[in-house]
Amino acid sequence: MLDASRVVGVVSDLLDPGRAAELDKTNRAEQDRLRTEHASKQRRPLLPLWQAQANKEKVTFDDLAVPSFTGTRLIEPDLRRLRELIDWQFFFLAWELKGKYPAILEQPAARELFDEANVLLDEIIDRGLLAAHGVYGFWPASADGDDIVVDAGSRLPGLRFPMLRQQTARTDNRPHRSLADYIAPAGPGAGDHIGAFAVCVTGAEALARHYEQQNDDYRAITVKALADRLAEACAEYAHLEARRAWYEPAAQPTLEELHTERFRGIRPAFGYPACPDHSEKQKLVDLLDAGRIGVALTESFAMTPAASVSGLLLGHPGARYFAVGRIGRDQVEDYAARKGVPVEEAEYWLRPNLAYEPAAPAVRAAS
Repeated sequence: MLDASRVVGVVSDLLDPGRAAELDKTNRAEQDRLRTEHASKQRRPLLPLWQAQANKEKVTFDDLAVPSFTGTRLIEPDLRRLRELIDWQFFFLAWELKGKYPAILEQPAARELFDEANVLLDEIIDRGLLAAHGVYGFWPASADGDDIVVDAGSRLPGLRFPMLRQQTARTDNRPHRSLADYIAPAGPGAGDHIGAFAVCVTGAEALARHYEQQNDDYRAITVKALADRLAEACAEYAHLEARRAWYEPAAQPTLEELHTERFRGIRPAFGYPACPDHSEKQKLVDLLDAGRIGVALTESFAMTPAASVSGLLLGHPGARYFAVGRIGRDQVEDYAARKGVPVEEAEYWLRPNLAYEPAAPAVRAAS
């Protein structure tokens, strides 16, 4: 979606000689900045894994909340409800329109885009052209080193989510975090839990294809953009329902609190900075039995339909988002052993995070 919406502005600039020269200048400057930033990161030293683990985040588990149920629940929120939860800021970012919502609506181009999108959204809702589906749930869990161990019963015995840990050396006292730090270790009276969710919006591909056949690429792109926003709103809805069923039964956050994530708990998604291994999504989909809501994975573990969101749910009040960043060979070897795959396969999925060049070409497992 992001790449498709960028084409409109980029092609428009390229067709204008004056703007094309400015685009070239801006793009070259941005590439120089990124090269400098990348080189700077590559020069930062790493700690040995054992030393990073010794500096893990110290959290207490004195008051562990117990969810009102274990297992999964299906949700099918009405699109009118999800419309109320849309964060329009990201809709404009997808079209590369800069500015904060709602102030951005003072820009004529943004106002026109917003009005036309809402007319189309009215039609989608009134005619039931798209639908939202979701599943979320909770399971007993414990931390075993840098692994999160999930008790999913006999259906998925021995389920583990191996996590990575920050290794970059620092001059301050900040901990080297892993998502496993926010789950209580196994032990007497521990009793911690983990949650997970998957949501999707169906119908967008068929509707976009309908507009494409009418040579209306603008509406086709807008449909996909709206489906993405509705899927994110559905993830927000699922997370709120989960928090109410787990540790915030009376939660009534404002829209601003939802969009700025001023609430307890996080929902890290596999492939994102705190847990960058996309292949772990397969375990998540299996845990949730997400196929029943229409969610599937491609061979590269992209979610289908495209307007889908999934992730873990961590309820510890100290849990926060972070980037793992660069990792050393020692951690990759440890991670591969915990995941039960060859090192070369782990390197394949973690290639953007590697602080070294693999000795052999990184390879993925045969499907």
